[in-house]
Amino acid sequence: MSDDICLSLEEIQQLKSIEPLDHQHCSLSSYIIQGPIGKGQFSTVYRACSKVNGRNLALKKISLWSMVDSKSRQDCVKEAHLLPKLNHPHIIEYIAAFIEGSELNIALELADAGDLSLLIKGFAKLGFLIPEKTTWRILLQISSAINHMHSKKIMHRDIKPANVFLTLKGDVKLGDLGIARYFSPETSIAHSFLGTPYYMSPERIQGHGYDFKSDIWSIGCLIYEMTALQPPFHSREKNLMLICQRIATVDYPPIPSDLYSDELRSLTQVCLDKEMKKRPDSEQLHAIAQEMWHKFNKAPSYS
Repeated sequence: MSDDICLSLEEIQQLKSIEPLDHQHCSLSSYIIQGPIGKGQFSTVYRACSKVNGRNLALKKISLWSMVDSKSRQDCVKEAHLLPKLNHPHIIEYIAAFIEGSELNIALELADAGDLSLLIKGFAKLGFLIPEKTTWRILLQISSAINHMHSKKIMHRDIKPANVFLTLKGDVKLGDLGIARYFSPETSIAHSFLGTPYYMSPERIQGHGYDFKSDIWSIGCLIYEMTALQPPFHSREKNLMLICQRIATVDYPPIPSDLYSDELRSLTQVCLDKEMKKRPDSEQLHAIAQEMWHKFNKAPSYS
C-alpha cells in the first residue's frame, strides 16, 4: 500500500470526528434504501427512508476503494467536512456522514423535483422559453446560497444546472460540494483545474489563479442557459479545445433583447466579464436578484 493511500485513509478516519446533526442516522441500519436516483464516477445516490423518523432522504454512497488516487478520496472526505459548516435554506441539508465497510455514506436532504438541468431540458423539448420571472426566482435563491457559502470562505467551484436541485414546494437548493474549496484567512487564490468545462471561468481554463469571482462566472453561465436553453459556450461537436477557446475569448451568442429584459442581459454580461474584478461579488449579485424579483413579483423580501 502506498504512502498516498495511507495518508488518505488517515484523513478518512477524521470523519469519525464530524458532528452529525442527528446521531441516530450514523449507520446503514437506520435506513430503508430504495432505488438509485443518481450516479457519479465513484458514487451512487439512493432514495432512502429513515427508520428513525420516516423522512425520505438522499443517501450518497461513495466507493472509496474504487478510487485510484488519494486526491479523489480526500475530496470526498472534504465534502463531508464542509457540509456541516453550511446551514442555509437554499443549500442541500446535511444530516450525517459515516464509513461503513469500504464506503463513505453521506445522508442528505432529498430534493424531490429533480434538478435545473431537467427543467431546462423539459422546456427545450416543449419548445418553450423559461419565463423571466422564473429565472429571477431561481437566481434569487441560488445567489442567496452562494452568498452564504462565500461568507463562510467556501467556494463551490462546480455550479451548473445538474447541481441546482428543486423541491416540490418550489424551493431551489444548491448541492454537490464534492470539489468545493475552503479558503483560510491566509488563502486568496486557488489554482486547481476542477469542475465542468462548460461553466469554467477563463482564469481557470487558462490555468491562472482564481477566487470567488469564478463562482460568479459560473452563475452567469447558469443565467444564460436558463434563457437560451443551452450553455453559452456550447459546441455541437463537443470539442473541448473549441469550448475552451470560446471561454477564453468570451465568445457566445447574445441573449435576444426582444425576449428578456435589459437588466437580465446586463447581469449576464457582467457576470461573464473576462476580468474577475469587473464581476459582481455574491452580495451584489443577490441584491440585484432581490431588486428584480420585487419588480417582477411585487412581493415582500425573499432571502
